[in-house]
Amino acid sequence: MAYPNTLIFVDLPSDDPAASARFYAEVFGWDVEGRPEGVFHRCVPGQNFKVDDGSQGPTGNLHLGIYNVGNARPHPDPKGVEPRTLSRDGRTVRTWILVSEDDSQERILSTAERLGATILWRNHFWKEFNGFNSAFLDPWGNTLVLWSKGGDDPQIPADHTRE
Repeated sequence: MAYPNTLIFVDLPSDDPAASARFYAEVFGWDVEGRPEGVFHRCVPGQNFKVDDGSQGPTGNLHLGIYNVGNARPHPDPKGVEPRTLSRDGRTVRTWILVSEDDSQERILSTAERLGATILWRNHFWKEFNGFNSAFLDPWGNTLVLWSKGGDDPQIPADHTRE
């Protein structure tokens, strides 16, 4: 294969895409577009990935979708197919979010929790990928892992777990 297949989107399931759109807009500050409203929403995280000098590079951030489990579009059958409910028993997709340098994991976690999310963990350092992370479960059962870069000489606070 000369060129690999390319990931273009990951969709989060919701039984209320409009409410999910408001949740993610407030928690992460993203623009969220109804395409169409209540059926599918596209989260636009904004800006391009930064290059070493801190300026925006040519690569745009990946987008995230929110789809309605009651009738997951697109599908050849306009009525959709079963199942039409959220999956809440077991693990689901984890979505990793790189926290902007002008934001904080604590602010994101506090906002998410105030809006109905469940905090899964806080204050963890993963040496393998040199990053600080926390995670929450959104009100629709999706796991979001927050990631902050450790840098050249990460200073790991005493209250952080490590692996």
